[in-house]
Amino acid sequence: MLADAWSDREIDLIVADYFAMLTDELADVPFNKAEHNRALQELTGRSKGSVEFKHQNISAVMLGLGQPWITGYKPAANFQNALVDGVLRWLEARADWWQPMARRRGLSVGEQGATLGHDRLGPDAPSLWIGPPPTQRNEPPPH
Repeated sequence: MLADAWSDREIDLIVADYFAMLTDELADVPFNKAEHNRALQELTGRSKGSVEFKHQNISAVMLGLGQPWITGYKPAANFQNALVDGVLRWLEARADWWQPMARRRGLSVGEQGATLGHDRLGPDAPSLWIGPPPTQRNEPPPH
């Protein structure tokens, strides 16, 4: 039996919790993952493992956005699309989140948003190079 999908309310709760921990980690402030997990179990009725895995899913979303993620939560793919929406909702409501990242990367806040698709890309925006397309086979081309 598949687990029930997380509601928007549950996603908003866990995303806010994730960013609280990430903010502490980036500032070298100690935090207790187990305490955060227990609090979320109380608020959502989800199991310890479910909360843990959802935190890993958020790390995967952050990795996909090119943002830092909590080192204690290795990115785990196969997450519901609503989780991406929840992370973007949180980020859009807190434009100040971009400022520290932009300063570390030497970008203006507008350019930082452009790299994530939040602003229209201008001529001075950083470029994104994806690389060559993958081949159909895993063997060298014929001579």
